[in-house]
Amino acid sequence: MSIVSLFCQIDDFYLHSEKQMALQDPDLDKPERRGRPRSLHPSEVMTILVNFHHSGYRSFKHYYQKHVCRYLRWAFPKLVSYNRFVELTSEAFERLSEYLQVRFGKCDGISFIDSTTISVCRNRRIVKHRVFAKEAERGKTSLGWFYGFKLHLIVNTDGELLAAEMTPGNTNDRKPVRKLTQGLFGKLYGDKGYVSEPLSEALKTRGISLISKVNKNMAPEALSEVDAMLLKKRMCIESVIEQLKHQSQLEHTRHRSFVNFQVNVFCALIAYTYQQKKPSVNLRELDEIKNSEIHNNF
Repeated sequence: MSIVSLFCQIDDFYLHSEKQMALQDPDLDKPERRGRPRSLHPSEVMTILVNFHHSGYRSFKHYYQKHVCRYLRWAFPKLVSYNRFVELTSEAFERLSEYLQVRFGKCDGISFIDSTTISVCRNRRIVKHRVFAKEAERGKTSLGWFYGFKLHLIVNTDGELLAAEMTPGNTNDRKPVRKLTQGLFGKLYGDKGYVSEPLSEALKTRGISLISKVNKNMAPEALSEVDAMLLKKRMCIESVIEQLKHQSQLEHTRHRSFVNFQVNVFCALIAYTYQQKKPSVNLRELDEIKNSEIHNNF
């Protein structure tokens, strides 16, 4: 997507959001802003932040100074210094959070859930780390210990994001599921980390069937051929996570504030929603299995 198209979509959302806020509270008195007027519009700030995750740069500072200031001045003629732009980044936090909700896809009855770690520093620097001392926690996965957060995601068969939630690193994968599945329906496929009878019963009352792999010490559940096939297709969400980490710069250890860290996560997720080719599930196999089951019944 071109930088112009990206800006137009973000600016349309921003203007619509401003109108909605004005309608909800028309008597809102905005405080007078002192000093010089703002050079960059919030829509421009949001566009630059999201476009970074499509640029291929590993560092936002290099991207802003080496790419935006050199090659994108025709699109942003009133650029500010890098330090000033970092200050404006925190002001875009709420709008980016709202825009991410707008970019979520629609549930088609088949969803996949998984979580991934977001480390904020190397393990040997955990004791000295201060930036996320109040927010981050130590956690453990099959790959070992880490210090940071967990990102919980739900996607549909087209690889579109349906829900996202960030928690401290020591949070159990099952804890945010009830909140994440608000508004969803159909079947939800996950790994062994989501095995829980109380959770399954709670979701069933809302029309959601949780289907997951079982632990080695548990008796295997009888699954239909369709459910067994879709459970294998759960790797779709793992491919989404891989793209977020390796293409959208979701994870790095150079953050200097919690707000900027959250902004980076929001922008990485928003940038992913603009990808033309997303990991998806081929439903032709599912149709063939359903047709064969119907034929066998007759």
